[in-house]
Amino acid sequence: VVAPGGKRMYFGWSITGTPQVFRLDAAMGFPTQLTGGEDATQIEDVTPDGKWLVVSRDRSGEENPGLYLLSPEGGALIEIQHKPKVQTQLNHVSDDAKSIYYRANDVTPESYAIYRYDVASKKAERVFGEPGIWSLADARAGKLLLRKDVGSMMSEFYEYDPASKKLTDVIGKGEREEHKAVYGAGDDILVLTPKLGEFRRLYVKKGDELEPVSPALEHDVSGFAVDPKKKRILYTVNEGGYTKAFGLDAATKKPIQMPKLPAADHHFVGATSADGRYTSFVVDPGTSPPESYVHDWNTGKLTRWHKPSTPEIDTSEFAKVTLESYPARDGTKIPMFVRRPAGCEKRTDAEGPCPVIVSFHGGPEAQTKAGFSMRAQMFVDAGFVFAEPNVRGSDGYGRTWLHADDGPKRLAIITDIEDASKFVREKWAVGGKAPKLGVYGGSYGGYSTLIGMSMFAGAYDVGVSVVGISNLLTFLMNTAPYRRILRISEYGDPEKDRASLEVLSPTTYVDKVKAPLMLIQGATDPRVPVGESLQFYEALEKKGVPTELIIFPDEGHGFRKRPNQVLAMGHTIRFFKEHLK
Repeated sequence: VVAPGGKRMYFGWSITGTPQVFRLDAAMGFPTQLTGGEDATQIEDVTPDGKWLVVSRDRSGEENPGLYLLSPEGGALIEIQHKPKVQTQLNHVSDDAKSIYYRANDVTPESYAIYRYDVASKKAERVFGEPGIWSLADARAGKLLLRKDVGSMMSEFYEYDPASKKLTDVIGKGEREEHKAVYGAGDDILVLTPKLGEFRRLYVKKGDELEPVSPALEHDVSGFAVDPKKKRILYTVNEGGYTKAFGLDAATKKPIQMPKLPAADHHFVGATSADGRYTSFVVDPGTSPPESYVHDWNTGKLTRWHKPSTPEIDTSEFAKVTLESYPARDGTKIPMFVRRPAGCEKRTDAEGPCPVIVSFHGGPEAQTKAGFSMRAQMFVDAGFVFAEPNVRGSDGYGRTWLHADDGPKRLAIITDIEDASKFVREKWAVGGKAPKLGVYGGSYGGYSTLIGMSMFAGAYDVGVSVVGISNLLTFLMNTAPYRRILRISEYGDPEKDRASLEVLSPTTYVDKVKAPLMLIQGATDPRVPVGESLQFYEALEKKGVPTELIIFPDEGHGFRKRPNQVLAMGHTIRFFKEHLK
C-alpha cells in the first residue's frame, strides 16, 4: 500500500516467522517492523490523510480476525473490534478519513452486518443489518453500494441510502450470477461479470443495460480497481494463467499509457495512493520472488521499491514453469503447469524417469497459475517433477469450465483426477518404465488427493492431503455457518443431492485404499474441520494401511507460522521420498 504523497510504502512480510506489517521510508530502503507477536497481522489500508493504518489480526488460524488502527510510526494497536468467534473485516475507508466501514457476523454466525466506525470518537454504529452475507463494495455522496453473496461466486448488488433506509436493486437480484461492482467516474457504476458471454468482461451500467468497457477477449478480466480520484480504471487479464495489466481513462474509457514493467509471468496492480498520483505494481518474474514498483502518473517515472532477499540461494537455478496439457477420457484438453528438475528431460533408459508429484489446487474455483512458487521449487529441489493441472471446475477458462463441476455435475468430470495419472504414467515413461507417482493438495486439493487415493485407488502410489475434505456430507454439516450457505451451491444440497454427495465422498471408498497416505491438518480450521482428517485416518488405521497424521494445534486452514510450515513441508517431502524413491 502506497502512502499519500508516495513517500512511504506499507507491506506484509513473514520474515519473523508469522506475517507482520512493515514500512519502507524510501525506495530500496531498510524496512521498519510495525507489528509483532505470534498472531498473523496484515495491512488492509491507509486512511486518505495518512494518519492511520488499518490492520487486521487473526489468532491461531481461526479466521476470526479483528480490526485495528495503527500509527504509521508504530506503537500499540487501537482495537476497532475483535470478538471471539466473529469475523470483523474492513470494507471501506471514507474519502475524508473520518469513517471506517467494516462487516461482522456478530449478530448471527451466518449473516454479516455493516458498521461505521468513527475515527475521532472511536465508536461504531450499525448502518445495515438485514439478514444475509453482506459487504460494502463502495460508497459515494451519502450512498452505499452493497454486495450480497447468495452462492459460490454468485452475488447481488444494491444501493442503500442510510438516511432513508431505502435499498434499491442495482444488478444481479435473483440471477445467481457472478458480479463485482464499484462506483466509477461521474454517475458510473462499473461491473465485472461473465453474464453476457463466456468470459468475464468489464462493463459500465447504463440504466438496465451493460455497455462494454474492456475489449472482447477469449480470456477473463481477472480484476479491476478505480483510483480514489476516479481518474483511471486499472484492470488485469488472465491469459491462461499469466497476468497482464491494462488501464483506461475513467471518464472516456479510452486506453491509457501504462508503465513499462519488466518482462514477467505476472503484472499485478496494487493500491493507488489517496491523491491518485502513485500506484504500486507487483512483478512476478516466475523464477524468483515478486518485486514491488511504484509508478508516478504525473511524471511517468517507475521506481523499484523492493527487491526480495534470497540469502544463500541462486534463483537462476530455479525451474521455469511450462504450460502443457493432458487429454481427459472424453478428449477435453486439461491445462497443466509443469516444473522439472535439471536433467529429468534427458534421463537414460537405465536411469528411468524422475518421480512425479501431481498437485491439485484448492477452491475448487481457484486456478494454478504460472509465476514463482516456493512450494513447487522445494519439490523440484527434492528431485520431483511437479505437475499442477487445472481440472474442470477451475477458474480462468470461462464460465462453462468453471461451472462444469457444480453439484452432481462433478460426477462427470471427477475422472480428470485419474486421467492425469494415466497420462503421466504413459507419456512420461522412459525406456518403457512409467514414473512413480504421488498426489498432493490442500483444501479442495486435499479432497482431490483423497479421491485419487480412494475412488481411483491405484492411480497414485502415495498421497499427502492437507486440510482435505474426506466426506462432503460431514463437511457441509460442520463447516462454518457462513461457508455452508456458499458451499452448497458448489457441492450440492445435503438433502436434495445426498446420493451424489455420498458417491463423491472419499470415505465411501476408504476400503479401496492400499497405498501410503499422510494427512496434515490444523486443529482450529473453521473451513474444513479437523474431524475430516481424523475420520479418514482412523478408518485407514483399522485397515492397516500405512498412514500418518499430523495436527497443528495453533493453525487453521493452512499454516501461517514458519516453524509449522517447515514441519509440514519437511514431513511431506520426507513421506514422498520414502515411497517414491
